[in-house]
Amino acid sequence: MKLAAICDRDTAVGLRLAGINELFVAENNPVKTLDEISERNDIGVVLITEKISQSISKYLKDFRLLHVTPIIVEIPDKKGRLEDHVDFVSHLIKKAVGIDMDKKER
Repeated sequence: MKLAAICDRDTAVGLRLAGINELFVAENNPVKTLDEISERNDIGVVLITEKISQSISKYLKDFRLLHVTPIIVEIPDKKGRLEDHVDFVSHLIKKAVGIDMDKKER
């Protein structure tokens, strides 16, 4: 299974350097892009920037209920994490294990 990303141009450059080849710059319609990716059988995980995921949060919630794959993982863009944003994977870890992945050590 391949790894893909829906992101802005700057994040795409960094992910390309990290070895991810399936990059989709979602300037206009990230929902359409995600639908096209989900029709492919070779992509198992989709990285999506927090800013984009926030703009389509209702759709992502429904998408996760209807699709087992690809798994959607939210990542920060070049500006860093969005304040008060809890990504889905961290939420599931906290729910299952009781550990808050976003909590900063002091």
